[in-house]
Amino acid sequence: MTNLFHRLKEHNRLSILFIFSLTTILCVSLVALRVQYTTRITFVFLVWNIFLALIPYIISTLLVLYHHRLGTFSFLLLFATWLAFLPNAPYILTDLFHLRPRPGVPYWYDLALILFFAWNGLMLGYASIMDIQSVFATRFRPWIGWCVAVGTLLLSGFGIYLGRYLRWNSWDIISSPTPLLRDIAQRILHPFEHPHTYGVTIIFAAFLVLGYVLLVQFAQVYARKSASHPNN
Repeated sequence: MTNLFHRLKEHNRLSILFIFSLTTILCVSLVALRVQYTTRITFVFLVWNIFLALIPYIISTLLVLYHHRLGTFSFLLLFATWLAFLPNAPYILTDLFHLRPRPGVPYWYDLALILFFAWNGLMLGYASIMDIQSVFATRFRPWIGWCVAVGTLLLSGFGIYLGRYLRWNSWDIISSPTPLLRDIAQRILHPFEHPHTYGVTIIFAAFLVLGYVLLVQFAQVYARKSASHPNN
């Protein structure tokens, strides 16, 4: 644990881990307050969703810290595991589908609650992809890092469809691989029979890619500004 703490400190990870801890605690607290007030567990499932969204960020953090010690097979295995869990992060955006007026709780509270979870999941996903992009850029080439980042965002759009509409989960890759692959193959081989699949995938993928590119541009502009004014 001491070694992990020092490596997190060396990579300037402690502050962002602290912030994500606070935002996650805030999300869970909002649900706990709602349960305490209403004695109903209406949105408790969001706690599980945010836990799943944390998994890819944990994996990407470990890859940032230790990828230089990993062989090709171990590296690709961790990357594949990360990719399988990544769609869980932006998937929480679709939990807005559950929003409707409910007796006993102000509508605005439920809206804020779901938005907090959705925002937290999206930021965890983006931070995780930035990590992976950095790792691939370091191990291979910067352009490969960008290809991986954009490619995973496109796949996340499809992952959102698989989770929301076909109700597949990340662990079904191991527990039910044959029916999962069958559903995927049908939509790839017969695209015109599944317009809904491509509509959802394209719209969410475009949203995720544009949001990510914009966030990276903000970070780069701020970094250049800080470098040009080191005393600020």
